[in-house]
Amino acid sequence: MATLYRKYRPQNFAEVVGQNHIKVTLENEIQSGRIAHAYLFCGPRAVGKTTVARVVAKAVNCLKRKEGEGEPCNKCEICEEITAGRSLDIMEIDAASHTGVDNVRENIIISVRTAPSRCKYKIFIIDEVHMLSISAFNALLKIMEEPPANVIFILCTTEIHKVPTTIISRCQRFDFRRIGVNDVVKKLNYIVSKEGIKIDKKILESIARKSEGYMRDAEGLLGQIVSIGGREITQEEADLVIPRSDLDEIINLIGYLIKKDAAGAVRLANKLVDEGVNLTAFTSDLIEVLRKIMLDKISAGNLALEFGETLEIKINEVSRELTLEQLTAFIERFIKVRNELKDSFIAQLPMELAITELCLVKEATIVRNVPVAPKPLAGASPVRPISGTGDASAEMSLEEIKSRWHEVLARVKKYNHSLSFILRVCQPRDIAGRELCLAFRYKFHKDRVSNIQVKGLVENILTEVYSQPLSIKAIIDETLEINPANGQGNGEGIEIENGSLEPKDNGNESKPENGNMINDLLKTFGGRIVK
Repeated sequence: MATLYRKYRPQNFAEVVGQNHIKVTLENEIQSGRIAHAYLFCGPRAVGKTTVARVVAKAVNCLKRKEGEGEPCNKCEICEEITAGRSLDIMEIDAASHTGVDNVRENIIISVRTAPSRCKYKIFIIDEVHMLSISAFNALLKIMEEPPANVIFILCTTEIHKVPTTIISRCQRFDFRRIGVNDVVKKLNYIVSKEGIKIDKKILESIARKSEGYMRDAEGLLGQIVSIGGREITQEEADLVIPRSDLDEIINLIGYLIKKDAAGAVRLANKLVDEGVNLTAFTSDLIEVLRKIMLDKISAGNLALEFGETLEIKINEVSRELTLEQLTAFIERFIKVRNELKDSFIAQLPMELAITELCLVKEATIVRNVPVAPKPLAGASPVRPISGTGDASAEMSLEEIKSRWHEVLARVKKYNHSLSFILRVCQPRDIAGRELCLAFRYKFHKDRVSNIQVKGLVENILTEVYSQPLSIKAIIDETLEINPANGQGNGEGIEIENGSLEPKDNGNESKPENGNMINDLLKTFGGRIVK
């Protein structure tokens, strides 16, 4: 059986997988006859650079290509010669093994002077062109500046930064991209259908993910599996060639974390260890899946890897149950796990600890740099209830909230000085049941307090001060004027001393005279004008 990636190498633009942005441009140029004298194909390996170069060579020289068409016929003598590699007018040069200036003179400069023997254009395809020496580049540059009308250069490289700008400037540049999983699966499915091979789509998706967007690698892996399994491929046979995919288990683990099922998640981690799964690789894949969900939620999913249609459906299902705050907390925690796994004397212990934290600790306490107010210790003196009620479960009034707001500020200041300033310039606006509405003049302050970690800290402190659970809702009121007499302050007379934000008496200090912009800056960030 012939090697699959050679047998099914694209012979026209339609068969090239992906790279539509390149195919459309080249076809239009060929159709219109506006063909450049030099092209530069750059991008990762195994994504079709040399293949497209050969298709261009056939298309511009095809004897039966009709006017207004861009595809080669693949039936005329010229097309057949180029496909078989017999054409004397199509010269493929490996720059990795012909780096010197002498090779450029012998293979290119001398040959350029002679007219094509059978083709309309003489084509020079130079692969890995970045490997040429400086002197060889200089020699090539001279001929590329004023090439004969019947000569076309196609330079291919995986390291564009090593190609001199003088060469790049004389070429029409095309940047090739890695091929998406779905596109790879389509090509593999086409191959197995042509070969009469029965194989599950999940295996093809596993091959596509393993190839990481490199079509030749995917076809090579498929060829290895076919050589083992023959005409009917089982999952066990595929596992002999490609490492087992644990992405289904990753989805299951995320599901346990969403449900806060620590026991189920820990059992899954131990099952993976018992089955010989590499936890470091598993954690890396887990982080990649979480990253994809995060990018999809912020409308940047095109930056993430594809996982194939089957898994994309499952990922979308769990994505609906996750918030951005959860995702960032999960990603940061599992990055730590990945670093800790190599030094752990119990292989799965870092994973178990992370699972326990993420499942059993309240979401508001999964923090990065924001400390959370501790809960009162059992047996400690209870916080005194609101005066006049004696009942911690009784509904509270706004006046009662304001009467002890200074206690809230004092406790917040122990954990976060800048947060205490933000709360100092807000206004408790309303209380409905257990929800306290706080008004802020500036969106920056409102967004800060709405952060899930900061919100958790404030709500824990409110519970301590008022002896009953309270949640907060932040709103913006651009007309807000805070009365310093009520114990909040309005941002004036605040300055930074010893790294903290403190009120300070300004005496008869003159007021800023530069209008509302200066006043707004002072109120937003804290400070005073110093003469």
